[in-house]
Amino acid sequence: MLVLTRKTGETIQIGENIELTVVSVNGEQVKLGINAPKNVEIHRKEIYLNIQEENAAASKGIDNLFNILPKK
Repeated sequence: MLVLTRKTGETIQIGENIELTVVSVNGEQVKLGINAPKNVEIHRKEIYLNIQEENAAASKGIDNLFNILPKK
């Protein structure tokens, strides 16, 4: 893990297309602005993990997808 120190208004560049800007710091809370292409999904980690769990649960109910398709 790379750990950087930034002040309000300073930016971190990730690759060519993603910028993280420290918008404000209030006690232990840090607000970040993220500038990235629209095709890059950005989620808080707990939301990302929730999406992954829901996707896994949705795919568990079907043992063999081809068995539910109509036969020709």
